[in-house]
Parts: sequence; structure tokens; C-alpha cells
Amino acid sequence: MEPITVTEKKNNQYEIVIKRDFDDLFGYVNALAPDAKNILLLTDSTVNDLYADTVASGLKEYNLIKYVVPAGEESKSKDNAFKILDTMYENGFMRFDLFISLGGGVVSDLGGFCASLYMRGIAHIVCPTTLLSMADASIGGKTAVDFHDKKNLIGAFYNPVLIYDNIKVLETLPDRLFFAGFAEIMKAGLLADEKYYMWLIDNMYEICCKEFEAIEYMLETAIGIKKTIVEKDPYEKSGLRMLLNLGHTIGHGIESVMGDEYIHGECVALGCVAAAFISYKLDYIKSEEYYEIRDMFVPFNLPISISTDNTDKILNAVKFDKKNTAGTIRMVLLKKIGKAFVYDNVDKDLVKEAIEELNFKDED
Repeated sequence: MEPITVTEKKNNQYEIVIKRDFDDLFGYVNALAPDAKNILLLTDSTVNDLYADTVASGLKEYNLIKYVVPAGEESKSKDNAFKILDTMYENGFMRFDLFISLGGGVVSDLGGFCASLYMRGIAHIVCPTTLLSMADASIGGKTAVDFHDKKNLIGAFYNPVLIYDNIKVLETLPDRLFFAGFAEIMKAGLLADEKYYMWLIDNMYEICCKEFEAIEYMLETAIGIKKTIVEKDPYEKSGLRMLLNLGHTIGHGIESVMGDEYIHGECVALGCVAAAFISYKLDYIKSEEYYEIRDMFVPFNLPISISTDNTDKILNAVKFDKKNTAGTIRMVLLKKIGKAFVYDNVDKDLVKEAIEELNFKDED
């Protein structure tokens, strides 16, 4: 499969490659960091036990420093960032050296943040190990750490020099995480490509069984959708990149209140259902299209309903979403399947109705 090249400016581009092993990674390292003597390999405690030794074995000619953080969002902290930077300094890292992030979105966010800061930026290679990171989190140069209990409050746009997607690692990814990542892929079809959305539905068996050919095409197309948007709006200036937030406004509200029950991708799926409901209520899509969108998440083991007494708390979280302006709720909605747009002032009562539409109780 040919590399996918993301070009934000004439002299600012990087490749995304989809492979079935790590064998070609080491050639890329030599080509992209020819003067490197030191490599910082950042991973988490789960991925370390699975793949870190395989990656490290191909980098024996370098002074390889492995840094392992506990798996989970809590590791994306300023304290960990500065510990990593201390480690690089203590081991004599220079600007021509290399940083490799091996893990999911937490690791790539944290690693990219550290790589962007050290000596004002050293080369960063991302090796995603989750479907969510392959399809979404690793692409577009967003790096960040959490700060004062606020997600991604401190960060920078800093592109990697390479994203290396080894889809073989998806075999060891727990099913729940795999399908949570798929929510971002379904989102891509809903917002930009109806034919791709239909292909996902038609190939649900092959996707759920993680068949390599289906996964390769699925990823290549989803990456292509995000690439097109990121290239046109790399720093979120024109508003085009906001389309990638389909499902995230109400999804983030659910995640902030019910994060102990639902993980990010599951909240995105719920948010997409809510956005489709609002699109229907505003007469952009038909009722049957709304119900089809809602029900098509089910075969991919994603939730389409919640059970909570915290509707008002979720609504309040939505009101404070960072995409809002001047006290109004901004959301990405659907004009049709495959065509998203930004709606600048969604009535809060309609948002509440959408949350209540999701809310399922035993007596319903």
C-alpha cells in the first residue's frame, strides 16, 4: 500500500504508512533521522509488555532510552512531561536525535508534546497501537497534556515526521477498544463520504473479524478524509477542521459526567446519535435516516443509549464546551449522510431533548 502524504505547507509534510509488521520502521528511522545517536522510546505499561522489545530490537545501534508510563489518561500530565524532558537532558539528547511514541492517543499526545518542547522540537515518529489513534488521534499534529483536571489544556500543533500504522497490533487490542476506535471511522463516513459509510455497513462482518484487507481499506479511507480536512485547516483557523468534531460536543459532555462507564469512542458514538437526532429535529435529515444512523452503531458493539439521572449535568458540560462562542452552543450537524456543517446556535432545550432521547431507563 502506498504511503499517504499529509502536506500542510510546502515544506511541512509527513507520511502515514500502513503495514502488517514493524520491519520497515527501522529503515524509516535511518532515513528520517540520519544523524541521530539517541532515541527516546515512549510507551505505556500495557504496550511495553507486548511490542516494546520488538521495536527496541531493531534499534540496537542507537543509545535507546525506554520510558514507560502507566496505561491510562492519568499519564498525560505535565509532571510526566517534565520527567521525560529531564531524562532526555540527562542522556545528552540533541536536536538531531529522535523521539518515538509507541502506544495509543495518550502516548502520542504526551510524546508529541515533549518532542515539540525539547530544543524547540526534535523529530517525532508515532507508532499507534489502537484503532482510535491510527484513524484519528495521531493525525493532524495535535499534542497536549491535561492540566488542572482539564483535558488537553496545554499543548501545541507539532507534526510527526512519520506515522507508522502496524495493523497487526490490532489483533491484541481488546474488542472494546477496537470498537471504540471504530466510532471515529464511522464518524468520518457520516461527515464526509456517504459511499464509504455504506461500505462500512456492507463490510461489517469483515471489519468485526479484523480481516487485514478490510482494515487496510477502512483505515486508508478514514485517514484520507482527515488528511483532506487537516491540510486545508491545519491550525483550526477557517473552521473547516471543526467538522471533525461531529459527535464530540454532546459526546464530551457524556464523557465528562459518565467517564467511569463509557470510554471516549463510545461517547463519540453516542454524540453522533445525538447530533443526528438534532439534525432530524431541525429538518436536515429524515426520521428514517436518523434511525438508520442510530441503529448502525449497534452491529459494531457501540452504545446508542445511556441510563442516567444526570441529564442536566451533561447539558451543563455541553454549555462549557470549548467550541462554543458568546454563550451559544456550536455543534457539527448533518445536512445529509456524508455532508456535515457547523450550526452556530443550537437551542439548549433541543440539546437537552437530544440527551433525553439517548436516556434509556428500565421503565421505558
